[in-house]
Amino acid sequence: MTDNITSVGGGSRPDTGVSALKGRTGAGAPAETRGKTTIADGVVAKIAGMATREVPGIHSLGAGMARAFGAMRERVPGGGGGGGVTRGVKVEVGERQAAVDLDVVVEYGVSIVDVAGGVRTNVISAVERMTGLEVVEVNIAVDDVHLPDEEEEAEPDEGRVR
Repeated sequence: MTDNITSVGGGSRPDTGVSALKGRTGAGAPAETRGKTTIADGVVAKIAGMATREVPGIHSLGAGMARAFGAMRERVPGGGGGGGVTRGVKVEVGERQAAVDLDVVVEYGVSIVDVAGGVRTNVISAVERMTGLEVVEVNIAVDDVHLPDEEEEAEPDEGRVR
């Protein structure tokens, strides 16, 4: 990676955690390149999280403790249930490049190599298409395998009262 990559929440620069894409300026420049566009790390993390979930064979994102705390947080009113999109996703965003780290749980029986390749392809395509940033790497840690007989911690589909 290069020196222009900053970490989420780190550093002393006021614009740490955002990416700035600068275009040409002046009267001769096209309108779409006049000015500065900033992309926050959270935006890249959400794109990467959604792109990962689209790949067949991915059961969920996040290491064991992150999933457990996330499930508890979603049950608490006002606990930030929207954070599930970025659970298991860490990004570093520089001015022109991004790096993505993912913690995933795969379904039993799938080829982990094929799923990881599909995730990399989908994440790189989505982030580069939506942000214009070059994705320099997508690191994937497979933390668990979801077995078919494992119980889900899902809410019942129907209410108790009819």
